[in-house]
Amino acid sequence: MSLNLHLRSETGKALEHRSALTPKTTKTLVDAGYKINVERSPQRIFADEEFEKAGATLVPENSWPDAPEDHIIVGLKELPVEKFALKHVHVQFAHCYKQQGGWETVLARYARGNGTLLDLEFLTDDRGRRVAAFGYHAGFAGAALALETWAYQQTHGIGEPFPSVSSYPNEEALVKDVKKAVSEGIEKSGKTPRAIVIGALGRCGSGAVDLCVKAGIPDSNILRWDLAETKKGGPFTEIVESDIFINCIYLTSKIPNFVDLESLDTPNRKLSVVCDVSADTTNPNNPVPIYEIATTFDKPTVPVKIGSKDALQVISIDHLPSLLPRESSEAFSHDLLPYLLELKNWKTDPVWSRAQKLYGEKVETLPKSALQ
Repeated sequence: MSLNLHLRSETGKALEHRSALTPKTTKTLVDAGYKINVERSPQRIFADEEFEKAGATLVPENSWPDAPEDHIIVGLKELPVEKFALKHVHVQFAHCYKQQGGWETVLARYARGNGTLLDLEFLTDDRGRRVAAFGYHAGFAGAALALETWAYQQTHGIGEPFPSVSSYPNEEALVKDVKKAVSEGIEKSGKTPRAIVIGALGRCGSGAVDLCVKAGIPDSNILRWDLAETKKGGPFTEIVESDIFINCIYLTSKIPNFVDLESLDTPNRKLSVVCDVSADTTNPNNPVPIYEIATTFDKPTVPVKIGSKDALQVISIDHLPSLLPRESSEAFSHDLLPYLLELKNWKTDPVWSRAQKLYGEKVETLPKSALQ
């Protein structure tokens, strides 16, 4: 049985250069009998010609709405905000299962069009572990921007927003820039920053810790926290008394706040940079309730005021791995490939059928008004 996959261009997110399929994984799928249509994309890290050489058929950008109904639409980030109902099976991250802001509008589009959402965030194996995730590179990129923001504060002041950033061709180039910035920050301030990483034992946290180490932060200045350290419940003075806080947890339920505006209002505060890699900005259970907007690569930070003064900067970019788009795409697509090869059996394969069942359960929670 052959199956048609349609890789859409990521038009809904500015500066999103990643791809769910890469030329390497596309070739494997084509060799396995899949037919792959790839939308031309001016911003994808992989050139259109790389996919064509792998055996894919290039199609116009944003042509997926008119694709035959039996084609499966593959993407990464949220679809552009539109009102038309969705008739296809979509494989992507939709960010609408945890009651994020506007979740009803997003989810209802699939239900109204008799489509199906197979959310990449909730593809799990028999043990409940995610089969593929961008976590490592999210943590790595988030820590890089956090350290650079700290260094920028030492040379420009706390209230000066960190300037725009763009994607790097590879990890080596990113680490080189971070090390240079940190060195300048240490020279200017006369101190080495202390960073606390919460969720340090997970994919995301390990990426954050690895970046800190590669950037030259001494091991004694990296606090690695996970469930054991946070089980007593926050807010935590250890965060407030660190220079940088990198939040890497996977939030599933309400927990005590790690830090809040009240805990920050103390003369003992050293904290000046928070990178919320989890980016649960609109989630009512967010344990870092000190900001309200998602930041972007164009404007990486948002200020947090204590009283009338800017006290610190928060990074809340929700597609951090796009800072290293080629490497993060290759790693993610490689991990996802064994399951993509089973996508032709998505109604019966355990991983995909679990995602279908979860979609049905979430649709049942929609208010009737959203389906009209």
